[in-house]
Amino acid sequence: MALSDIAALTHLSWDTVKEIVKADLGRRYAHISLEGVRRIAIDEIHVGKKGRFLTLVIDLESGRILWVAKGRGKEALSKFWRRVRRAKTRIEAVACDMSAAYWSAVLENLPQAAIVFDHFHIVKLANEKIDDLRRALQREADTLGYRTLKGQRYLLLMGAENVPPERLGDLKRALRFNEPLSCAYYLKEELRLLWSQPTFEAMRAFLENWCQRALDSGIRQMQSLAQTLRAHATGILNYFHHPISSGRMEGINNKIGAMTRAAYGYRDEEFLFLKLYSLHESSLRFPGV
Repeated sequence: MALSDIAALTHLSWDTVKEIVKADLGRRYAHISLEGVRRIAIDEIHVGKKGRFLTLVIDLESGRILWVAKGRGKEALSKFWRRVRRAKTRIEAVACDMSAAYWSAVLENLPQAAIVFDHFHIVKLANEKIDDLRRALQREADTLGYRTLKGQRYLLLMGAENVPPERLGDLKRALRFNEPLSCAYYLKEELRLLWSQPTFEAMRAFLENWCQRALDSGIRQMQSLAQTLRAHATGILNYFHHPISSGRMEGINNKIGAMTRAAYGYRDEEFLFLKLYSLHESSLRFPGV
């Protein structure tokens, strides 16, 4: 129930209800146990309209939020690493994006853990390259008076299996009249097969072959992507031994968005953090029960 609903039901003021809930959450989440944690994900989320970022660490097996801190980057994780050392937690693998802010902190503080670059972020990066190419081609087409790419953005960013049947003709038309875009699109679709390779050697060979063909394509955006993937190959290939991703984190981000919208934002930062720590609970619970 929303705090305002409980206040109306109990005839207490909103502030009184909030303080009761906050005190209960503070008691239950005064200490977040790291016992048994083996695989984690690290990501940042944007909260509110004032450019406020939070860094989250979650346990990929239980879905619990283990750490919340203001800001983003390695500084936001410094106290978390101290907790890990005190608890003598043996973390095997960490899922994160390819931003150096997080993986460099993992290398420094968890040298024994495998870094796994999240494949959803990699496909998202490929889509961003496709979109950049589409905009460049559209500007050129507008100059020449053509409109072959108008309204095709989301078709190009979808997985091929998700394109509505009635829009397949539009997609094929856009690709047929734009050879660079067609090449980049099929490279992007093929890249998604990387994570389904049957052996580690096959996965490594697939990635190297894909990067070489992207470099040979002559398409600036695909060449840039290939260079990025080559530079991060170890973390990408670690997926074979540790098949984890930040997918669960994305689900938590959606829940956080719904929670903050329902509350019209949180002015009390401590209360927000406590609410985040309790987010994994699936059942409703009255404070103090």
